Amino acid sequence: MSIQIEVEHAGDQATLAVQGDVTIHTSPKLRNALKPLFASKPKHILVNLGGVEFMDSSGIATLVEGLQWSQSSGGRFVLEGLTETVQDVFKLAKLDTIFEIKA
Repeated sequence: MSIQIEVEHAGDQATLAVQGDVTIHTSPKLRNALKPLFASKPKHILVNLGGVEFMDSSGIATLVEGLQWSQSSGGRFVLEGLTETVQDVFKLAKLDTIFEIKA
């Protein structure tokens, strides 16, 4: 199991494009991609999950951690491109009301 993460910077925005399943085995790679972004304090972090077909609770926990880091630094943390399966997980956990999610 592996995921690919591409990070792009444009002005005060960082975008992460994630491909692959985000599980207990791969979520540390996502966390390691997110963590240095908060050191540079971007105003806006966009996480594109369009390439993620499955996400377990460790993946969700990693994104919650990213949201908390973002809120503590005064930035925005936005998720976009959620597949139907991942979107269902966020709805079941009622996290669709906590995260800013773009279609």
